[in-house]
Formats: sequence, structure tokens, C-alpha cells
Amino acid sequence: MKEYKMRRGEYLEERIPDMEASIEDYFGPITTTEEFKGSALHVVEEPDNPVFERIVAGAVSYSGKKDKLAVEFHERDPTELGPDELEAAGDAVNAKNDFLLEATGRDAKARRDSLKRSVEDDPEPDV
Repeated sequence: MKEYKMRRGEYLEERIPDMEASIEDYFGPITTTEEFKGSALHVVEEPDNPVFERIVAGAVSYSGKKDKLAVEFHERDPTELGPDELEAAGDAVNAKNDFLLEATGRDAKARRDSLKRSVEDDPEPDV
């Protein structure tokens, strides 16, 4: 599960006021919920795009901090995809990136840079 921060001064609930509707628009009908760090996340068991097997997404609340977006994309093995399904791969990448951009206000490059910074800021583990 990956967690994404919003841009400084922005909040997830302002960027996506109706998380359920946004997830359904991008990926298909929500079938159930799943708990993650005390928050209920939405699960799409049968996404519209055949590249995805399952999608888990939603807001994770932290006491005293801004909510973060938690997302987990389960994708099918590309070797199992037929020619028509391979064409859908580009749409799958676009759907993921568009959803994450709408939710976080950060494009793919900014999200990668942010993840790199958070890894660099982690303290060295004791050995």
C-alpha cells in the first residue's frame, strides 16, 4: 500500500470531496471496504480496465496530521494479457496518473521526487 501526501496547504477532502464517486468514475463500482491503519478504504474487486485485478483506495486519517491517500493497484501479469487487453494498458496508466493527480495535486514526477525525499529523510536503521 502506498500513501501519498497532498501539496502544502491542500487537503484531500477539498481535492476529492466524494472519494467513492471519484474511485467509481476512474476504476469501476466499489464492491467492499478494507481496513488499513484504522481507516476504511474502498475496494474495487472487478475494475473496468482489464489490466487491473483489484484496486484499494481511500483516505487514511492521522491524529493531528493531514489525511493521506492510500492506494494499492493489483495488476495482471502482462504476459497473461491478450492483444485487446494490452491496448488497455495505456488507459490503465492514464487512469492511475489522472486519479493520483486529482487527489494529490502532484504529477508523476513530483510524486516520485516526494517519495525519494521521504526515503532520504528516514533515519538509518540500527544494525
